[in-house]
Formats: sequence, C-alpha cells, structure tokens
Amino acid sequence: LAAMIAPAAVVWGAAYLAFAEPLAASIPLAYSAASGVSLAVFAMTRRYRVFRLTQLLLMLLLPFSLQLALGGFVNASAVILWSLLAPLGAMLMSGRRQAVWWFGGFAVLVVVAQLVQPTVGLDNNLSTATVLVFFGMNVVGVSAVAFITLHYFVGQRDAAFGMLEVEQAKSESLLLNILPRQVAALLKDDRRVIADHYAGVSVLFADVVGFTPMSQELPPETMVALLNDVFSHFDRLAAEHGCEKIRTIGDNYMVACGVPEARPDHAQALARMALGMRDFVAGAGFGVGRVQFRIGMNSGPAVAGIIGTTKFQYDLWGDSVNTASRMESQGVPGRIQITRATYELLEEAFVCEPRGSIEVKGKGAMETWFLEGVR
Repeated sequence: LAAMIAPAAVVWGAAYLAFAEPLAASIPLAYSAASGVSLAVFAMTRRYRVFRLTQLLLMLLLPFSLQLALGGFVNASAVILWSLLAPLGAMLMSGRRQAVWWFGGFAVLVVVAQLVQPTVGLDNNLSTATVLVFFGMNVVGVSAVAFITLHYFVGQRDAAFGMLEVEQAKSESLLLNILPRQVAALLKDDRRVIADHYAGVSVLFADVVGFTPMSQELPPETMVALLNDVFSHFDRLAAEHGCEKIRTIGDNYMVACGVPEARPDHAQALARMALGMRDFVAGAGFGVGRVQFRIGMNSGPAVAGIIGTTKFQYDLWGDSVNTASRMESQGVPGRIQITRATYELLEEAFVCEPRGSIEVKGKGAMETWFLEGVR
C-alpha cells in the first residue's frame, strides 16, 4: 500500500511546487521521505508493529494537514480523501477490529476539518480549473489505490479457495477410497452412530494359498507388488459388478454385495465377481510362479456400519460373515466354496458342484458346493 501511495505523493508534491505552493508541496514530499525512512528502518529492525503504526499515522494525518494548508475542502480538492487509506490499510495489516478505530479517526478528522474551515486561509495559487483537475486526481487516485489493493487480495482469496477446493477434492477422494459414497455422505452430515441391518447380503473372502512361506521366500517389494496387482484387479471387478470392497488384511480380501444399498441380486452379482477373480488368478503368471486363492462365499442377514472415530472403516458383522470366512479358510485352492444359503440363490443361473458335508469350525457339519460358472 505504501509503495503505491509514495510515488503518487511525489507527483502531487511536484505539482504543488509548479503552482508555487511550497507549503502544500512539502507535505506529500515529506510523506514520501518519511515513508521511505520507515521502510528502511523496518528492513533493518523487522519491528513490524512500529512500521505499521508509522505508515498508518502518515496516511491518516498528512492528507488532513495538506487540506488545511490549501484552504479547506474545495480549495484542496478534497485531498483528505487520501486519509481513507489509513483504515483500509489497517484492515489489511491489522484486522477488522482495528480498522474500525482507524475509520473512526478518519471520521473525526473530517469533522475537525469542517469545524476549522472558517479559520483557515481560503486563497491559494491554484486556479478553478486546476482545483477541478486535482479533484479528479484525488478521487481517481484514492479509488485506484483502493481498487488495486482490493483486487490483489481478492485474487489471493480466490487462489486460496482454489487450493482449498483441490485439497477438499483430494480429501473426498481419499474418503471414498475408505468408505462407500452413501456412508461417506452420512458421516460428513450426521455424527450419529452409523449402523444398519440388512436382511440379505452376500459376503466373500479370498486368501492366498501358502502366503506365509511365499512371503518368506520373496523380497518384500515383490510380495507387495504381487498383492497390489491382484487386489487392484479385484477392486476393478468389484466396481464392475456393483459390489463393495470391505477391507484387506495382509493377503486376505473381503468384499460384499447388497450393502450399503440393498439389492435382490446380491448373490448373483457377487458370484460373477468371484468367477472373475478365480479366472484372473488362474490365468496370470505374476512372475513368481503359480499363485492360488481360496475363495469362500455365503449369503444371509448382516449388520453393517462404521467403527472407530480415527482411521475408521466400514465393516460387516454377523453369523453370515463368520460363515463366509469359514468357507474360505476350509475351502480348496483355486475353487469357490459356497454355502447352501448361497447355492439356493444361485442354482437356477449358475453351475454348482456339490462338495458334500464338511466339518466347519464353530458350525459343525455343513453342506457346501463349488461355484463353477454361469449356466
């Protein structure tokens, strides 16, 4: 702000000298000199408060003094308008609360200028035409400084808002990588506990066969790259079939269908994804030899919701989820094992091979099938 006003003050001072008004000329020239000294002192001491106070006092008092020297409002072409830049500068450099006090100071000076108007000399060497020119210069000059300053700060605000929007988009993207879109919207708008019961969902677990010895033999980077390739493809399959990835733990991948939006064909959609997972793993080499997955699937009621307040995640609970996990852990490498509940939902549209009755931990004897393909 001072960098814009100081050159204008030199122009005004030179103009008043040209019209044989040395006293009037000395005031804007003194402002330029004092402002320059203030800037130099600030550069050496870095005492910002002193610099700020000095600049604001110069902006406030010197135009008032110049108006008195020229003979009042009309003869001085309302040069006191330049004092208005003091509260504007205070708003930019100090804040809105302080700016109110500086504006009050400006208003007081205007009133004082009115009161002393009759006592000051009303003659100067400026012609009527010159006074009118200075009126235009003062109005345009003050307006230009105010406009340029406001334009700059609005530009800074817009840039800040633009950066904020970019960061919000990043945060939104990260949130949607953790939570379903519908749940993320609820979490942002409502702080209540998010939990819903679903009468029918299908849940799938997939696990790498022999992961522990494989992780001991392969370099960490190779192991992580392998899981990233496989799980990234699984993620694409989930999106393609409208399923919801729940989580990964180590080499274990969990996905569900029918949450957070209920759908009557949850088993069919998840079965198609499971077949895509099986076929992808069977057909890929991964550069480390053959990799096999056990895949287990079950259907039934479940509860879904958010747990935790930090590093939260969307999760499923219930006997249906536990049984799906058992189908994977007690399954056969390279095959998709399903329960009767899932089989009854798939038998008309999918080929299923009976496995027979197996002992399932915590469940006892259960009849299971292998999902083979679409009819």
